[in-house]
Amino acid sequence: MSSVSGESCRHAFTGALLERAREDRSIIAVTSDAKGSVTLGDFEAALPEQFVETGIAEQNAVGISAGLALSGKRVFVCGPACFYSARSFEQVKNDVAYADSNVKVIGVSGGVSYGALGSTHHSLHDVAAYRAVPNISVILPADRHQTRRLTEFLTTYDHPVYVRLGRSPVPDVYADGDECFEFGKAQTLRSGGDCTIVAAGETVFHAVEAARTLAERGISATVLDMSCIKPLDLDTLLAAAERTGAVVTVEEHSAFGGLGAAVAEALAQNRPTPMKILGFPDEFAPAGSSRELFEHFGLDAAGIATAVETLLSRKVRIGGAR
Repeated sequence: MSSVSGESCRHAFTGALLERAREDRSIIAVTSDAKGSVTLGDFEAALPEQFVETGIAEQNAVGISAGLALSGKRVFVCGPACFYSARSFEQVKNDVAYADSNVKVIGVSGGVSYGALGSTHHSLHDVAAYRAVPNISVILPADRHQTRRLTEFLTTYDHPVYVRLGRSPVPDVYADGDECFEFGKAQTLRSGGDCTIVAAGETVFHAVEAARTLAERGISATVLDMSCIKPLDLDTLLAAAERTGAVVTVEEHSAFGGLGAAVAEALAQNRPTPMKILGFPDEFAPAGSSRELFEHFGLDAAGIATAVETLLSRKVRIGGAR
């Protein structure tokens, strides 16, 4: 659970995609001068006829991908998340989602993966943006194993999806061979009765570590890996909220419009529950590594544990002790 695999999610994605593309020649990878960033070098070398390079032209890349998809291809358009969630947003909305094109938009180096390059290269708005577009799912895998399972699923799923992947190697949350991804379903990584921690993407590992810290302090937490933010697993979320009576969400994203907002909307309409949203505040994040920024904004294990304890103390003060 805590070992660093040495493999990033983007490497796991391209490795799995190449395996499936060798078997299914309808699979096409499209990129916009981001072959290195996405780690598509082996794919291009092995299957050059299934690889399209557009140059620095994300909008064109999405349009070309939609055309290929409408011609019967299974298309994965790949590049930095900061560009595919902003510069080409209109093309994804109209050419992919509206047309129900079989295109998977793969945003790599998402969140604050680019670190020192600063806010121009951060993508802390992408989940909020694509949650608001009809007919496109939003998925953030937690580690290499879940990324491989997700990629296998995507090669057989015929509708638009936005996937955000990080840049650097991340600790394993799952073990090789785990059934760690099911479309539209959350994974329950720990079960507890005091609080529910909901995380997605690279914050999942930190949520699990926070639950371990809390257990040492006598607090039992349920941890949900909500890899599918859209569609949201309402059944699992509401059951956990009912059982624990308190929910903390944690995300590598703005605190506005992302995972926390999706959970808050669901709870407010179905099972009002005291909760806390942990994410990046309404400011441009300073330059720094992912680790430094997670720590600075309280998204690491220590910050999550503190947020849980604060929420539980507030729940007691307002008469919500269970």
